[in-house]
Amino acid sequence: MKHKIFCFFTLALFVAKTDAQQFISKGTIEFEVITNVKKTMGTSSWAEMLKDQMPTFKTAYYNFSFADNKSIYKFDHYDEKKAKVPEFLRRGEDDNEWYNDFSAGQTYIQKNMFGTLLNVKDSIKPIQWKMTNESRLIAGFNCRKAVGIILDSVYVFAFYTDEITISGGPCTINGLPGMILGVTIPRLYASMIATKLTVTAANESTIKPIVVKKYYTAKQVKAILDERIKDFGSDQDEDSKKWISQLYWNTLL
Repeated sequence: MKHKIFCFFTLALFVAKTDAQQFISKGTIEFEVITNVKKTMGTSSWAEMLKDQMPTFKTAYYNFSFADNKSIYKFDHYDEKKAKVPEFLRRGEDDNEWYNDFSAGQTYIQKNMFGTLLNVKDSIKPIQWKMTNESRLIAGFNCRKAVGIILDSVYVFAFYTDEITISGGPCTINGLPGMILGVTIPRLYASMIATKLTVTAANESTIKPIVVKKYYTAKQVKAILDERIKDFGSDQDEDSKKWISQLYWNTLL
């Protein structure tokens, strides 16, 4: 009899906990994006001369708005109190945005590349993730760590929560069983960490792609990028090759 009573209360507590747990399907998440700009410039003599004229870190804030299994991620502002961001480091960042329709498996991306706006329409690219046992608290959510590879060779370290149901994240990072709230990309010297979630701030009418006359695929954008940088030649030093690789990754991220 005591055993039956114990089982009854255990089941009741489990049901109560399950009913109390809330899953978030819409809202706006603010991300703090920090980039070590001095490291991205390499160690050439030209880069070393410029480093004295710039901050070590660039801090920007992006908003990720989501609803109905769709999302849009775009630039909001720089943290000029931490460090003044020189104009040449902005690189049209306020033009860049990423729209994803996860139900349709479709992505629309606008990128400013060398002063030209390129609009991409393509399928959402899958990322192969490996789960770990590490966890972390981000913006009040318990998050689990996963490791993935993007753009063939770039390692991404991500923390996601299943309390936010959309399978998205900053830029093109996606594909985990919940929302990605923390991203570190060592080869780009960049991190993207959620700072807060506002459930009532998502204006669903703004979660839509930019409509333009011509779209490119990611493959076509890579070909355009190849054409733009071909004048660098094949005899670059290691520092130049590293800079070009980072340019590819930042453009296609």
